[in-house]
Amino acid sequence: MSDVQTPARRFSITPGDFAREYGVLTIIVILMIGLSLISDSFLTARNLLNIVNQSAPLAIIACALTLVIIGGGFDLSTGAIFGVSSVAAGWIAVHVDPYTAIIAGPLIGFALGTLNGAIITGFGVHSFLVTLATSLVYRGIAILITGGALIPVRIAEFSWIGRGRIGMVNIAVIVLIIFMVIFMVLLNRTTFGRRVFAVGGNEEAAILSGIRTNLIKIVTFSLSGMAAGLAGVIAVSRISMASPQAGIGMEFEAIAAVILGGTSIMGGSGAIWRSVAGVLLMALIGNGFNILNVNPFFKDLTTGVIIVVAVALAASGRRSR
Repeated sequence: MSDVQTPARRFSITPGDFAREYGVLTIIVILMIGLSLISDSFLTARNLLNIVNQSAPLAIIACALTLVIIGGGFDLSTGAIFGVSSVAAGWIAVHVDPYTAIIAGPLIGFALGTLNGAIITGFGVHSFLVTLATSLVYRGIAILITGGALIPVRIAEFSWIGRGRIGMVNIAVIVLIIFMVIFMVLLNRTTFGRRVFAVGGNEEAAILSGIRTNLIKIVTFSLSGMAAGLAGVIAVSRISMASPQAGIGMEFEAIAAVILGGTSIMGGSGAIWRSVAGVLLMALIGNGFNILNVNPFFKDLTTGVIIVVAVALAASGRRSR
């Protein structure tokens, strides 16, 4: 159910198990070696830090989305929550207070995610359908906030979280690292994390064990919304512009990254660090194709093929158990 193996299994890892556990890291290493041989400009501190910095908002969303998927859910509203939170934060930064805006973004995302979870558990509707519907509603709210226009946010007290640096490292990267560590501890070292695995692995058994499964689901969607809100704040502060169209398609990128990381779309298994590795793999593919000046179509094709292989490996693993 979780990624923790018993001592008996630890020394009998099959090639298929290894591919599922560490395949994404293997592909990343191969890509980095290949790209560094092809281009001198790839394996530089500046380029690598830039890749991580540009990936930070998506990686933050992927961390929280991993909890949702492990718990047996699906969240198609993260892109729309990203959009609502970003324009709301931009509006608050301009008209109220920039520091309040930084806090308001994640809180708004948390509230919208909680609403998702409440509807899913309260009406017993599949999370795929609910979040698909709420994504349309949230996107409409983003347009209402801005009137369909862009909101310039050129305020130093707000832009530091997206543009600021400590040495060579962007503050957004530091935020990502802290966020990832917190979620890894939450998933792997707490009772809540064990219950997320239990709900995704076998919800009926979890109910019989006394786990409040509906509450666990609501919390996972709340955290997913909060992550999307935080990512939206970082993105707006980076580009100094809030757009109601921000985040379109981001939910699919986040889901793809989580699947690339080996988290089962059926729930019950997965890891935060592998989802972040999935985001970095997608970023490396994009960066490599940009360096090589290759048609973007082949980037999407390559990413799609890798995702299909990842899903096939996960499915073969379930059949072999």
